[in-house]
Amino acid sequence: MPPPPPPPSRRNDSKASAASKEENIYIPSFISKRPFYAGEEGDQTDYLEHQRLHKSKDDQSKWYDRGKKLGPAATKYRKGACENCGAMTHKAKDCLSRPRAKGAKWTGKDIQADEVIQDVQLGWDAKRDRWNGYDPKEYRHVVNRYAQMEELRNHVDGNVKEEGEDDKDDGEKYAEESDMGRHQSTATRQLRLREDTAKYLLNLDLESAKYDPKTRTMVDAGATADKAAQLFAEEGFLRASGDAAEFEKAQRYAWEKQEKSGDTSQHLQANPTAGEFLRKKEREEAEKKKAAQLKALQEKYGGTENTISPALRDVIVTESEHFVEYDEAGLIKGAPTTVSRSKYAEDIFTNNHTSVWGSWWSNFKWGYACCHSFIKNSYCTGEEGKRAWENAERHRTGAGLIEDSPAQDEQSRAKEEKTESVKPAAKKRTMEEMMGGVTEAEMDEYRRKRTAADDPMAKYLGKDQLAS
Repeated sequence: MPPPPPPPSRRNDSKASAASKEENIYIPSFISKRPFYAGEEGDQTDYLEHQRLHKSKDDQSKWYDRGKKLGPAATKYRKGACENCGAMTHKAKDCLSRPRAKGAKWTGKDIQADEVIQDVQLGWDAKRDRWNGYDPKEYRHVVNRYAQMEELRNHVDGNVKEEGEDDKDDGEKYAEESDMGRHQSTATRQLRLREDTAKYLLNLDLESAKYDPKTRTMVDAGATADKAAQLFAEEGFLRASGDAAEFEKAQRYAWEKQEKSGDTSQHLQANPTAGEFLRKKEREEAEKKKAAQLKALQEKYGGTENTISPALRDVIVTESEHFVEYDEAGLIKGAPTTVSRSKYAEDIFTNNHTSVWGSWWSNFKWGYACCHSFIKNSYCTGEEGKRAWENAERHRTGAGLIEDSPAQDEQSRAKEEKTESVKPAAKKRTMEEMMGGVTEAEMDEYRRKRTAADDPMAKYLGKDQLAS
């Protein structure tokens, strides 16, 4: 196992920035270099001072000398020094030495030397450099530790390399060679192959999902006779074999134990050890009971003298004329499908009904499909109830009025014919009158016959009496 990579080396950002300023092609030379007529350096009237090339400043990414001492330690305690270690550069609350039972102030022994305190001026980049102050020599310990572990591993495996043997790159040993003859990195081997199709792309038919409302599950996981069905059969086989089957048995045992006895301690996730112990104990007791029963039968009826040795029993080939064919899902072809039963009472009809409550739905109400009744536990009326509901629905929606409209139309038509026979026939205008326009006589007659709604004398028209 190779050691982790060393931390990145620190760079002089100020020098790099200065070099980038010198190589800036967007600042013309007559601005970056001071011309002779622009005045002397430091002139306050130079408004392009910020564009001139300046000398690189001193490196501000220095770091303090870690652990450096000023000199030899003092021989006796000094007033104002640290009460713990005896150094003058810090107080007892800031001391980084191990707290002593009795400090140097009272014992006067093992007084530490004063540390070097430096005023380090860090630049903008140095303040944000996470590796600032890191000593590269510390990485040697990491390399040496990994080298020792690798050497011990080689001794254990018996793969001690001889001196002078060329060490190949460990990555090349596990690399794969591609079709083009180049080595492929081990990291790319974890990628999914393009030939592998996602499961949700195997079956995109919207009508393929079959839902069983009683068990609230998908029939065959919604798969049909295509690639999705093959995938379901394969997953069903894997789910019913190996550790998956044992896990399912343990889960079912915990559920049944809790349902029968009400013991909530038998939980597969909360207490798997107790469940496995009790399941194993019950299995052993069942085997002992079965062996005792078999022994009792053999003692009563005999049969021990007719037993066949296991070697001969394995050799015997038994014949059978019963042919069984299985489908892709592992089920017997042609076998009747078992209908799932719920915990509720089924196929129980009351009050002369032939269907259950909730078998019919109309107008946002549940009812019986046999009589179209919305009242639960009502007596069944059969076909009469259906016809009564249809008539009520016809009157509610107005369909009955549409059916009765022909008879009403005939009556109205007969009344209109009678009224037309009483009224005198209107005089029809000829084509010449229509093309010739309106005469003055016709206009006078129209004005005389026209009645205005707001005329106060309209009620006296055609009456020979004076207004009182």
